Amino acid sequence: MLAEELIVDNIPPLSKNDTGETALRWMDEFKIMHLSVVENKNFLGTISESDVLGMTDLSEKIGSYMELLNPAFVTQRQHVFEVVKVVNDQKLSIIPVLDAHEKYAGSITIAQVMEIIADMPVANNPGGVIVLELNYSDYSLEAIARIIEENNTKILGTFITSHPDSTKMQLTIKVNTVDIRAIVSSLQRHEYSITYFEDSGDFNDDLKDRFDSFMNFLNI
Repeated sequence: MLAEELIVDNIPPLSKNDTGETALRWMDEFKIMHLSVVENKNFLGTISESDVLGMTDLSEKIGSYMELLNPAFVTQRQHVFEVVKVVNDQKLSIIPVLDAHEKYAGSITIAQVMEIIADMPVANNPGGVIVLELNYSDYSLEAIARIIEENNTKILGTFITSHPDSTKMQLTIKVNTVDIRAIVSSLQRHEYSITYFEDSGDFNDDLKDRFDSFMNFLNI
């Protein structure tokens, strides 16, 4: 799924002539903490709620505080995973989208991105979760997948987490069966270090509860 498919139409951008009062009113209305600032389809940046609250006078125009704007954006042909990275790196509640001509096309909300991720098979389908810890030099998804598939199981999704100062990584694997005891045993026989596994449907209930709580926090 590409960024252009995630654009929401109901959140208007600010202009340089809009005031801090307008920005706060719209942020409250749409339950977000950032708004894009656009002039004649040219993207100028995003302004945060905290920056607006720091204005000397809320009746002042946003254009008087251009140095506060965050220039981060994504292009319309970028994948949703790249959108997630920008949102996470920049700590934004919305991310502006620019078209092929570098003109403002709209914005994507973090709530919408989370809904898309929650609907993906890796999060939405029942199954077990296994977390492996291994050296980067030992990582081979093909080898790990072979072991899993030998147990008549398919991988629904994976993701990698790591610390920049470490030579090790953690590989989280979601599979399409809740009974993963045989898979865990097979991986251990191949000397993989397993730091966590969950082989019941409770994980999926917990994931849904945490997602619902997150959505309630955003007042979605």
